[in-house]
Amino acid sequence: MKGKIVIVFGFALFSFIQTFAQRKFSEGSIVYNVTVNTNDPNPKLADGFDGATNTIYIKGKLSRSELVSVYGTQSTIIDGRTGKVTVLKEYGDKKYMINMTPADWIEANQKYDSVSFTYENDYKTIAGYNCQKAIGKLKNGESFTVYFTKELIPESRDFQYSNRSLPGIALEYESTLSKNKVTFSASKISFDPVPVAKFDLPKSGFRVMTYQETKGSGK
Repeated sequence: MKGKIVIVFGFALFSFIQTFAQRKFSEGSIVYNVTVNTNDPNPKLADGFDGATNTIYIKGKLSRSELVSVYGTQSTIIDGRTGKVTVLKEYGDKKYMINMTPADWIEANQKYDSVSFTYENDYKTIAGYNCQKAIGKLKNGESFTVYFTKELIPESRDFQYSNRSLPGIALEYESTLSKNKVTFSASKISFDPVPVAKFDLPKSGFRVMTYQETKGSGK
């Protein structure tokens, strides 16, 4: 009987320590450095994204990602309460506001529907957090590598559609851009409050379009 009590107590203590080590990430920001890997002998795209960053701002169910490069800025604002998504593209004097319904957002990310992950016994520290390696497998047979941490649990998982089923936040992950493999690696994580104005939409200066209008237009 005594042995059983010790085992139960030990399991409860382990669960408590594991839970205590996790932190709910309900507000703050994550800065990712962007690296384009290409075999192109004339890598204009890679050069253009040299030094690019992607910053994620989170406030409860609201999120905003800002991809900044020499080409300009592309922001994706997601209201997790309504499912509404707005993409802002600012390239020089060309500015577009693309409104997306929840159905549009699912369609735009259909490549990542039913993605399955296998977890490997491979770990590394990224931005001060212990991260485990996972391999994501897509329906079309493609795969990508992710390092995620269980130490941070997001309140909303919409800001990383491809990694939303992971039990934590991806701090390094692969994606594609114009058939080139792109790696996003977190360099800074902040828990500073994010002003709600960060998620406001511009009132003027942008050409407003629906997602359906942009399909096939190159916007």
